[in-house]
Amino acid sequence: MNIITTEIPEVLIIEPKVFQDERGFFFEAFNYKIFTEQTGIFVNFVQDNHSASKQYVLRGLHYQIQQPQGKLIRAIAGTIFDVAVDIRKSSPTFGRWIGCELSDVNKRQLWISPGFAHGFVVLSEIAEVLYKTTDYYAPKYERCIIWDDTDLAIDWNLTTLPILSPKDAAGQSFKTADVFL
Repeated sequence: MNIITTEIPEVLIIEPKVFQDERGFFFEAFNYKIFTEQTGIFVNFVQDNHSASKQYVLRGLHYQIQQPQGKLIRAIAGTIFDVAVDIRKSSPTFGRWIGCELSDVNKRQLWISPGFAHGFVVLSEIAEVLYKTTDYYAPKYERCIIWDDTDLAIDWNLTTLPILSPKDAAGQSFKTADVFL
């Protein structure tokens, strides 16, 4: 497994070792021992989520203000542009974002620590995304920052307006959003 550090230390790009030949491929999607040895992060994943979306669907920027979730994300079909925004007010990287293309071809994963808003946009015709979380989904604590907030200035790599759920279209601005201390 190759760990790629980003400009925000709590967000890591993980490239698994892939064994591939004419029959197909194999890789360990998650191995607790190797993950902790190589990242120094000790987590307990409690929930696995699976989503499928069509091209230009944008999900996020979601987070839970209580019961914050760490996430390990990967695309098992298609391509997404995955984004993590640091919303920890005491952090030196508060308000900064990291974006990474995840696909079934590059098999990369993105580790996002608790304290971040997370979202992605589907770049391929369809994409299926799996993510492990360190805490359970709690709708009453869920918050959403609007995807096109000018203070965050996220470059979503879009050539057209995204398709949003009503919840995502009604997201808060970064300036007025509940954030972590």
